[in-house]
Amino acid sequence: MSASRTPRTAVAVRHVPFEDLGILAPLLAERGYETTLLDAGIDELDADTVAGADLLIVLGGPIGVYDDDRYPFLRSSKAAVAARLDSGGATLGVCLGAQLLAESLGAVVRPTGAVEIGFGPLTLTPEGRESVLAPLDGEPVLHWHGDEFAIPAGAQSLAHTPGFPHQAFAVGRTLGLQFHLEADHRVIERWLIGHAHELHHHGVDPRMIREQARMLGPRLETLATRVLTDWLDAVEA
Repeated sequence: MSASRTPRTAVAVRHVPFEDLGILAPLLAERGYETTLLDAGIDELDADTVAGADLLIVLGGPIGVYDDDRYPFLRSSKAAVAARLDSGGATLGVCLGAQLLAESLGAVVRPTGAVEIGFGPLTLTPEGRESVLAPLDGEPVLHWHGDEFAIPAGAQSLAHTPGFPHQAFAVGRTLGLQFHLEADHRVIERWLIGHAHELHHHGVDPRMIREQARMLGPRLETLATRVLTDWLDAVEA
């Protein structure tokens, strides 16, 4: 009898409950990952926590990487992310997660004074069209951000939109995405409720996003699943 294979392990860091793994959760389960979900600011996150995982996923949230004084847990999060990147382990960052990765790689992250909220088309760079993001060129994806990151030194810039010139980057086994491929369009109402104050503040009608999710969500899920599957194939190789 052959020995059973040790399951792959993933650590996912969540900043707010409704910005969760979404469509990534079943995808990871199908691939045999045992996933540990950590709530930032509640559960301990340090270099030891993430060092042994096959995969680290840092999800989004409504704070900035520069908010250390208001949210001191960010300091330990940044230290853990930096240690993870130094180790070369497979790492995916989404929105705030991507901004944490970018800062840890020496890039500037800053508020823009503007927001990009809702579904809008993504334009890939030449490098992006040769990457796992290729299926997304010209396709509407879910945006929900006001901060932006610079592209870290040595990383490839993969995508942009008119208002945000840096939407994705890749370096080694690290992928940073400003937009939300993981979001499940079937439960977009969680986002609309959780971000109600932000939507009101910026004059964004939740009915628009709800209808976009209904019309565009199923196709985006198909494309996103392909992108995430191809990325996992690459980092697991």
